[in-house]
Amino acid sequence: MLADELEKILPTERIKARLIDRYAYASDASHFYLIPKLVVQPINIDEVQRLFQFSHQREEKLTFRAAGTSFSGQGVTDGILADLSNYWRHVTPEQSGKTVRVQPGVIGAHVNQALKKYGRKMGPDPASINACMMGGILSNNSSGMCCGVVNNSYHTLKHLTFVLPNGQVYNTEKAEDYLRFESESNDIFEGFIKLNNAVRANEELTLRIRKKYLQKNTVGYCINSFLDFEHPLDILAHVIIGGEGTLAFIAEAVLNTIPDLPYKMTGMLYFESPETACNAIADLKTTGAEALEFMDRASLRSVEDMPGVPSFFKTLPVQASAILCEFQESTETALIEKYQNALPVFDKLPLIREPDFSQDSEKQALLWKIRKGMYPSVAGMRAKGTSALLEDFTFPVERLGDAVVDIQKLFEKHNYKNGIIFGHAKDGNLHFAVSQSFLTQADIDHYEKFNDDLFELVIDKYDGSLKGEHSTGRAVSAFVEKEWGPDAYQIMKRLKALIDPKNLLNPGIVITEDKLTHIHHLKMMPIVEEEVDRCIECGFCETHCPSRDFTMTPRRRIAVRRAMKRLEMTGDTATRDTLIKEYQYDGMETCAVDGMCATSCPVDINTGELIKRLRRENHSNLQNRIALFLAKNFPLVERTAKISLKMGFFSNRLFGKNFMHGVTWGLRKISGTIPRWSKHLDKPVSARQLASLSNGNEGSAKVLYFSACINRMLGGYLCIIWQYLQKSKN
Repeated sequence: MLADELEKILPTERIKARLIDRYAYASDASHFYLIPKLVVQPINIDEVQRLFQFSHQREEKLTFRAAGTSFSGQGVTDGILADLSNYWRHVTPEQSGKTVRVQPGVIGAHVNQALKKYGRKMGPDPASINACMMGGILSNNSSGMCCGVVNNSYHTLKHLTFVLPNGQVYNTEKAEDYLRFESESNDIFEGFIKLNNAVRANEELTLRIRKKYLQKNTVGYCINSFLDFEHPLDILAHVIIGGEGTLAFIAEAVLNTIPDLPYKMTGMLYFESPETACNAIADLKTTGAEALEFMDRASLRSVEDMPGVPSFFKTLPVQASAILCEFQESTETALIEKYQNALPVFDKLPLIREPDFSQDSEKQALLWKIRKGMYPSVAGMRAKGTSALLEDFTFPVERLGDAVVDIQKLFEKHNYKNGIIFGHAKDGNLHFAVSQSFLTQADIDHYEKFNDDLFELVIDKYDGSLKGEHSTGRAVSAFVEKEWGPDAYQIMKRLKALIDPKNLLNPGIVITEDKLTHIHHLKMMPIVEEEVDRCIECGFCETHCPSRDFTMTPRRRIAVRRAMKRLEMTGDTATRDTLIKEYQYDGMETCAVDGMCATSCPVDINTGELIKRLRRENHSNLQNRIALFLAKNFPLVERTAKISLKMGFFSNRLFGKNFMHGVTWGLRKISGTIPRWSKHLDKPVSARQLASLSNGNEGSAKVLYFSACINRMLGGYLCIIWQYLQKSKN
């Protein structure tokens, strides 16, 4: 078996080959779905090199994935999936925060937290920064609301350490690696020289590349690196950025950071129509605004009932549109000056309401909550059994208003009544959200026709980009050649073949022979349970889950619930029953049910409540009555637990230190439910210790401690804190 062979490379605990593991990782945030053969978790470069070697020897497809928050399907595979989310989390600010060293498994927001004390932040600022990881941020050339083109992943990269499919490791920080690259990977080195010459000799292609990258564009490979850099290793490093994991494994990156400007002035500008709003972008850009976020009327309507939203939202004209505008500066004086200079520009605009800007952090937070809450709002209101699709495109800024109207007409033509349009107007980058079912072939045919019309609009009418931020993925790989033209696409094909000649590293992404890849392997969303049906599988919940590094995350718990229903619908009851059996421990018993997942869920799902209900439903009436009795008489449970522990320690003193371990091991073999005695157990905390803690001089305490029932019974950390408090008195 594949898993048995991989045990020569990785320890068993980091090879996930059970059915539940495969189905749990079959989903990412996109609307695509593929079940991996198995999931592996490499923790160092040596293991990655051996995985590449194994992939080539067995000709097995290999895909690396970090957070799995991508919308375009580049994080799913039916081959081997290498999950980085539990490891690779190091982040180190350097040069007083002017640069930062990151690994692919660190969450973007954690990088900014590490930089905060230096008054710096990363250039990329994706909306999913609290959940997405650096591997995806770099591999997708992420940008965001304020960073524009200049401060995206590509332009802020300083150094990159990566592993090629041939197993070679290179670090652009080391001068000797430039020489080593030429000698050890000479075929790639020489191939890049030829590609570079071919690009630069093609004047039409050169102009095309320069034009495409003046605005946001993440379709295809970053072939602007052939014009921006000279040495093949530098070119390769920057092509890997935005390469969507199809060219190399990113082990570490050093990024240049930017100032985190502390003073902000934020307000909303309201216009009568999308055309008048978008036509104002050129003038608004002259004010130096950091953010210009467009919202159409349907977007504004989707958040009308959000707490704190002004009541006049409901009275805005039928085609009204808004632009959230924010100024940022290093000093308050500079901020006020920038805002005052913008007032004459505002006076010339055809606004339907007076500008209302504020430095108040609560008002600013509300405005950004309105902007960021639009996609979750639509996702939360979608019909059961449908997917929430978030797509993005880039249009010439001067034609943005016309593009919005054309997309709205497509919504009407294809009956997307809940479609909304919003986005980074400053960069000509629009997002739209719609609900779509993939349950039937008719649903898929409908989606295909909409895509055909939409892609024709973006490429043929506006010469725009099919992806400005979300990367190519499975969503638009079949249209890379149509957008870029044959010359550019041939460069990309040669590039992929040069680096990955066997096409085993995340195949089908960017370069594909499947011209219908955007409608293949679509994720069907069956109706299961209320919490499950609302989930959009974005992965935002995972960062707060206590069991994320142990068994499953909330997203995976929900993904497996959906998988069970799909199997039931197709009649595969044997596989479903296996999943149910494995779900008992991974999904049910190890969920903390603390509700922390709900604090970051955009559609307010508390997976803990789901699991508690499932536990209740799985119990007999007698078991539920016993549980209720214990809950109402918990002081008795505590006293009984303490007495049991004391008896256990007494037995160990009488019959030897391993006596209780042996007895409980045997009982567990028989019953399967009795817990084993552990040598790590602490003696019960005494009444004297509790009294001393509660009667101590509270004014001198250095720690405020909230004790859980387990601590009241076992002591453990409570005793350590009690000792610390006693010392603090002295």
